[in-house]
Amino acid sequence: MLIIVFRVLLIYVIVLFYLRIMGKRQLGELQPFELVITLLIADIVALPMTQNSMPVLFALVPLTTIVLAHFSLSVITRKSISLRRVMNGKPVIVISPNGIRYDALKSLNMNMDDLFEGIRGCDYYKIEDIEYAIVETNGSINVIPKSEASAVVNKDMKIKLPPASLPLNIITAGKVIGENMETAKLDMNYIEEVLKEHGINKLKQVLLFTLDTNGKCYLQDYDNAGIVFNIDYNGEGRW
Repeated sequence: MLIIVFRVLLIYVIVLFYLRIMGKRQLGELQPFELVITLLIADIVALPMTQNSMPVLFALVPLTTIVLAHFSLSVITRKSISLRRVMNGKPVIVISPNGIRYDALKSLNMNMDDLFEGIRGCDYYKIEDIEYAIVETNGSINVIPKSEASAVVNKDMKIKLPPASLPLNIITAGKVIGENMETAKLDMNYIEEVLKEHGINKLKQVLLFTLDTNGKCYLQDYDNAGIVFNIDYNGEGRW
């Protein structure tokens, strides 16, 4: 039993390592040849994980071969447009200003339900609101709306706002993220003062504390709802 546990853990670590170096695409973003590689990896590791008579090397060699093939194809398709089109296909317009292109749907083996599901995923529910809909090479659908159906943005309304900022997690689950503290150029004394001003005396009480370069904070403890407030912060980190 312990041997099986060891084999499973070993193969798990190997597969995880290979998948990490292969990239961070989500399953729905995989190109066809990447999906094939993922399925092959799952099939290759299944038997060595459960059969003691099969050496782990029988899984390691095919896995290494597949990873090398993946990198080779990635490099070649990066440099060759024609091969990239063969391997991945090309985007297809399924809705144009003239309406739904049924011939394009047919070539993609899609039906009307698939199309409507895709455009609903883009927050559009009426064909007449769409100028173009494009099926990407990974199967996802992107929509370009008609001008009159486009969302109004702050620029259209001539509203001036401070620059957008990505919040940094300063404290999560009672633990200080030292790297983010350094990025934001904060010290613990200042953080503790901010927490005390909002009724928190111990770090372990904090579920989440974030800060952006505009001085906007989000603070939540384990017992109460989160609060949003601003501190006197000049955004020295500019991350």
